[in-house]
Amino acid sequence: MKSRDILALGYMANLIREQKNGNKTYFIVNRHINHTNVCTNLCHFCAYGVKKEDPQAFTLSLEDIEKAALEATQEGVSEIHILGGLNPDLPFEYYLEMLQRVKRILPQACIQAFTAVEVDYFTQITGFSVKEVLQKLMAAGLDSLPGGGAEVFAPRVRAKICEKKVSGQRWLEIQETAHSLGMRTNATMLYGHVETAEERIDHLLQLRDLQDRTHGFLTFIPMPFYPKNTKLEGQLGVESTTGFEDLKMLAVSRILLDNFDHIKSFWIMLGPKLAQVSLAFGVDDLDGTVVEERIIHSAGAQTSQVMSKRALITMIQKAGRDAVERDTLYRVLKTN
Repeated sequence: MKSRDILALGYMANLIREQKNGNKTYFIVNRHINHTNVCTNLCHFCAYGVKKEDPQAFTLSLEDIEKAALEATQEGVSEIHILGGLNPDLPFEYYLEMLQRVKRILPQACIQAFTAVEVDYFTQITGFSVKEVLQKLMAAGLDSLPGGGAEVFAPRVRAKICEKKVSGQRWLEIQETAHSLGMRTNATMLYGHVETAEERIDHLLQLRDLQDRTHGFLTFIPMPFYPKNTKLEGQLGVESTTGFEDLKMLAVSRILLDNFDHIKSFWIMLGPKLAQVSLAFGVDDLDGTVVEERIIHSAGAQTSQVMSKRALITMIQKAGRDAVERDTLYRVLKTN
């Protein structure tokens, strides 16, 4: 992490990337649905969540969500990605019915929905255990958990940026429970705010330890912090990450997480150009077409909210890689 030799790090990361995945770069045709921005947590790093009385507050009806799913049938999606705030007005039944309706419309698509933070919240409003909540969600159509809510596991960091959020240990516990039920999930880290290099590495090591036990993680996604419109904006030492730092974080993740098959560069956060360069720094996955992402854009992301399948394929091929369309579980759908 302290090295300035970004090319040496990239070279090592690329060797590992090619040992694991050859020349393949994966992408997915997916659609994001952010169902509400009302949230009880209101983390300092988040520009998306608002109180329910805020004029910007919104909550999608089940009919709105059905409409989005119907639109997705025209796009040939293989994944629906659902995330939102912790809205105290929504009962658990809303989430179960949401899953049932989306699955009815898109039976072939994987539903990747609800971070570990949301799962923990469901245990609070229902009194069910994590295992019971996950079993009910799976019965309604849930296929996979996204990796959000991990941020940085260090208690010192969480006390400064998200003191109401579940602990890093609780996040890991929920993921481990999901893995024990046969569910595959993602892992993330939000970096570039108040954490140290040592805290980043500790985060990676904890993920690596859990993966050794369960082998349940599909991919790791390091996500740069966007300070705009957040409570951390303007604080001393908090500013947007640089491209140098982003490439280093991706390369170090690929080198250290030897038991993860995939490292994802989320083009909607890094921007298409840097994401393309990252394919030489250990990355083998660019996520997907996305369509209508609100959370990161609330914090000042300047990227588009959608990229066509053709544009993704071109971006990958111009980096000298083979573009492979996948589903959530990395089953190959088509090689381009």
